[in-house]
Amino acid sequence: MKNSSIGERLKYQRKIKGYSQEELAHRTNVTVRTIQRIEKEEVSPHLNTIKLLAVALEIEVDELVPLENPKEETIKKKWLLLMHATPLTGIFLPLLNVLIPLFLWIHKREDNPMYDKHGIKVINFQMTVLILAILSFVGLLTIEKWGFIIFISVVPICIGIIIFNIIYVVQKNKCYYPFSIPFLRLKKNKTLGLLLMVGLSIFCSCSNPKQETIERLDGSLISKDSITKKIDQLMADTQIYGMAISIFDDNQPVYQKVFGYKDYPNKTVLTDSTNIYGASFSKAVFGVLTMKMVEDGVIDLDTPLESYLPKKIYEYEPQTRWHDDFSSLKEDSLYHKITARMCLDHTTGFKNYRWFEEDNKLRVHHTPGTKYGYSGEGFIYLQVVLEKLTGKGLEQLAQENIFEPLGMENSAYEWKTRFDQDFALGHNEKGESLKKDKDNEPRGGGTLETTAKDYTKFLTAVLNQKLISKESYDEIFSPHIRIRSEKQFGDKANTITDKYDSIRLGYGLGWGYFETPHGKAVFKEGHGSGFVHHSVLFPESGKGIMIMTNFERGNSIFKELLEVTLKDVYTPWEWENYIPYGK
Repeated sequence: MKNSSIGERLKYQRKIKGYSQEELAHRTNVTVRTIQRIEKEEVSPHLNTIKLLAVALEIEVDELVPLENPKEETIKKKWLLLMHATPLTGIFLPLLNVLIPLFLWIHKREDNPMYDKHGIKVINFQMTVLILAILSFVGLLTIEKWGFIIFISVVPICIGIIIFNIIYVVQKNKCYYPFSIPFLRLKKNKTLGLLLMVGLSIFCSCSNPKQETIERLDGSLISKDSITKKIDQLMADTQIYGMAISIFDDNQPVYQKVFGYKDYPNKTVLTDSTNIYGASFSKAVFGVLTMKMVEDGVIDLDTPLESYLPKKIYEYEPQTRWHDDFSSLKEDSLYHKITARMCLDHTTGFKNYRWFEEDNKLRVHHTPGTKYGYSGEGFIYLQVVLEKLTGKGLEQLAQENIFEPLGMENSAYEWKTRFDQDFALGHNEKGESLKKDKDNEPRGGGTLETTAKDYTKFLTAVLNQKLISKESYDEIFSPHIRIRSEKQFGDKANTITDKYDSIRLGYGLGWGYFETPHGKAVFKEGHGSGFVHHSVLFPESGKGIMIMTNFERGNSIFKELLEVTLKDVYTPWEWENYIPYGK
């Protein structure tokens, strides 16, 4: 198959898997007609289409795309193997573990970005190994018992990591070197002498190895200073005067910074411990809380919620001002089909809130589970059932299962008097501060009060799969409903489009979902009372971002922020209505 066309390759791989054209179309959401045209060589497929087909067939992209020069891949593999394997010579002659890959990197880094990236990672690891070897020798002389154990363990561990990467690069063209100090970075404007001086200074002084650059989705690096300057520029251009941002890499926050004011007219400064209204960030927390209830056996995702209660939901006397009043459902013939899964993936058939109905009465507009329609009411319905089943209010459940375990000391689903000491005001389009709403009763879909510091803790826990099991996170971060609407809200929310088919836009449990060449992504927004937020996580790469603003036009810079900080060009910003300020 070496010199065959993409059509022949696709047909060959499809038949090996035993798929018909219709089955492959179903697995990829690439139309049958498109697959037929590719196999007949009538069309040159887009790269995203090829990637979707490769994932469905469980093969690498290059098994579908013919190489113009088949020998080129072999050469690249040989050079990568040399870079990763030659450090083993350091076992016999010290320093060769650094000098040989350094020579290879200098020789090949201009030929292919992959050589540059792999070479830097190898050199950084091997220089770190030299430091560890010296420190372990010092430990041997100064620390009884443990010094000897540390000394004899360094070399076998390092050899194991090298062998692992030799195998990894052969199979995946990827590498992973933990604990490396970033002596070298992907910056072409630095001379080799300067790089070595930086490495030697770190080597000799054991200075702080904290990274000053952040690796983005595509492997490129951006300095933290550049991010800060970009945010300053965007805020000045758009007159957005309050923002908190956290950027994640390797499942940890690597950049956390707060800008501007919590009350712009009075010029009072925003901090990472300032209370910020979370709006629909509430739903992401509630999604994790619900899965904890599923794990505890309180509820099942696919059992109709009505069946858990001894009475019909509309027969209960309301205990709140409005949100647990379901009396209007007495005449509804569809609500009894609603499950927890439907509440969390926005397929209940409820409108966002009952006040969007002309008569302010809650009703189901289509068969539950069949169509996406963003609905805070669905979260309320699920919340009320959980409260009746557990005998505990939402606030107590969240504190016991989420906030207290994560040390989120300044988070709650209701206003706390201690928040009076330091809270942010929302601002309208004119930059005028809005009155703070402090009398909300706890609602899982939208009353979260939190801080930039606390919500960063929550997202960090999600990336590291804490609080609930991996299986539960897999359930949350799966597409339970595909989305094909042109917009999330407004008139075009009912307009069907194929614009987002390439990213398989959908909804998980409390989180939005889409797919990228770098793996799946999950997102959650928040908007209300002058606050506009966005977060997106890439669980497979451990990367992500949290943006919180207290200005109504905050979302006008989200698209550019995502592209600059993460190289995220996949988020469906038009669907989200994140219209850039320049347009």
